[in-house]
Amino acid sequence: MGIKLTSEYEEILRKRALAFLEHAQIAFEREEYDLVIFYIEQSLQLYLKYLLYKKIGDFPKTHSIIRLIKDVTSVYESKELENLYKTNLEAFNLLEEAYITSRYLPRSYEREIAERMLEFARRVLEVLKCLK
Repeated sequence: MGIKLTSEYEEILRKRALAFLEHAQIAFEREEYDLVIFYIEQSLQLYLKYLLYKKIGDFPKTHSIIRLIKDVTSVYESKELENLYKTNLEAFNLLEEAYITSRYLPRSYEREIAERMLEFARRVLEVLKCLK
């Protein structure tokens, strides 16, 4: 029974991660750019947790996307993910900042940033999906 629950939990994390990306697209179409960034962060955060849970059966109880991507890079020994992180450090920092500011500070983002971050999130997910 534990194995079944584990696979169900993994699937919930994965589905929620992908649903947040869909919601980011909907928010973009509604011109709710602050929500676009927040949903992207949630999407990537959950997908990273999904990968860690799938590989080691747990994940750190953190909301730091930077910590999570470093952990996934280490656990999966992925040079491609490591390079993606290093070449897009600013984007990952923006997402981590967006998570914090969405809860505590009024912050808005422009359409161009939201659009770029949507494209970025899709690229990151392509790399992450190859790790399974």
